Parts: sequence; C-alpha cells; structure tokens
Amino acid sequence: MENDVKEILISQDEIIAKVKELGQQISKDYSEDQELIVVGILKGAIIFLSDLVREINLPIALDFMAVSSYGSSTESSGAVRILKDLERDVENKHVLIVEDIVDTGLTLKYLLDNLHARKPASVKTCTLLDKPSRRLVDVTVNYNGFSIPDKFVVGYGLDYGETYRNLPYIAVLKPETYQ
Repeated sequence: MENDVKEILISQDEIIAKVKELGQQISKDYSEDQELIVVGILKGAIIFLSDLVREINLPIALDFMAVSSYGSSTESSGAVRILKDLERDVENKHVLIVEDIVDTGLTLKYLLDNLHARKPASVKTCTLLDKPSRRLVDVTVNYNGFSIPDKFVVGYGLDYGETYRNLPYIAVLKPETYQ
C-alpha cells in the first residue's frame, strides 16, 4: 500500500493535533444542555469521527448517513444518493455533520438541504479536508481541519476503490495507481 503513495500531504501528528483543536472548539461552541447529534457520513468520515468525538467534552448522540456521489471513480458524479438514512429524529436538536472531505460541495449541500427540511434547532458542518478550489456550490464549513490543493487524496478514512482508508495520514497516490 505504501508503495502506491506519491507524497504524504498531512502527517499523522498534524491530524492528531488538528482533531484535538476541532474537538475543543466544538466543545466551546455548544453547551451541555443542548442536545447535540453528531452525524458521521459513511464510510469516509468514520476514522475522523471516532477520533473527533473523543475530543468533544459534551454529551452527544451519534448517528450515521451513507451517501454516494463518487462510486469507484476519483471524480464526483454530482448525483447524490442516500444509501443509509438517520435512525434518530433531529427535529429541534442541534446537528453536527462530520465529513471526511468537502470537494465540489454538492454532497454537503444536498445533506444540508435534506437535514434542514427535518427542522433541527441548528445544523453545522465539520470536515477534515476542504478543497475550496473545486467548489461548484456555495456551502459553509463551520469547522475545517485542513484546506488542501486539488489532488486526489487517500488515508485516514478516505479511499480509492475501498482501499487505503487505514493509512494513518493523508496521502496523494501515484497516478499510475488509479489511471
């Protein structure tokens, strides 16, 4: 697996420090009497989510959604499908969407529109990675780990063809790996 890596973009130590910082900021922004539901977007956000919630010093509930806009490609198709919906009712509750990466913004916009229709008290977003240069729609990322250049990345939950998720860092693959 590591032979397929062209470069490490964000180290494991940088990720650990940023996740701690994000968890502390989220803890400051919500109060203990607010019912906070943290919604992880499967599968990519699972590793980030697991580390992040351990850094949030508030009572939280966890739920998950699975959406697809990539398939097995390195480019978003733009068409978003819900593969797994929430199990919890979010009406009048505070929702924090946790994503692995915001690229075109199409998936996040779809999720925000979908969740706002359920009448939560608030909806905020947290992403490990942001590629603002690829944005096609205007979306707000409330908590952002790292802004990255327009490179296809894997690791720390992000995959190519369902592999590389378990790398402990964010890496750029050698082009011959996915072309």
